Amino acid sequence: MNQKNYNNNEENITRVITPNKRKGEIYGIVEKLSGASRLTVMCEDGSTRNCRIPGKMKKRMWIREGDLVIVKPWDFQNEKGDIVYRYTRTQASYLSRNKMLPEIIDVFNER
Repeated sequence: MNQKNYNNNEENITRVITPNKRKGEIYGIVEKLSGASRLTVMCEDGSTRNCRIPGKMKKRMWIREGDLVIVKPWDFQNEKGDIVYRYTRTQASYLSRNKMLPEIIDVFNER
């Protein structure tokens, strides 16, 4: 059986997807919809990026202004990026309550 010993190793278990820092993914808030599946996103590092919605997410997930997203900046143009994931309102408030969001983009304050 697969049982983990939680007494020796306390792991931080989250119920939502978090950005993979090894791949360079970061949190962002959608500021403006530019049309043609392009968005303006305020990222956690303080920069504003023009992001695009990849084809596999285009019809499956609708993105609105104010949504919390995961952004993967491009390697060759840092001011642009791709949207990797969009959080629902419930998931965003969960991240905010558990203080997992950086201060700069924590607009879901429920204190």
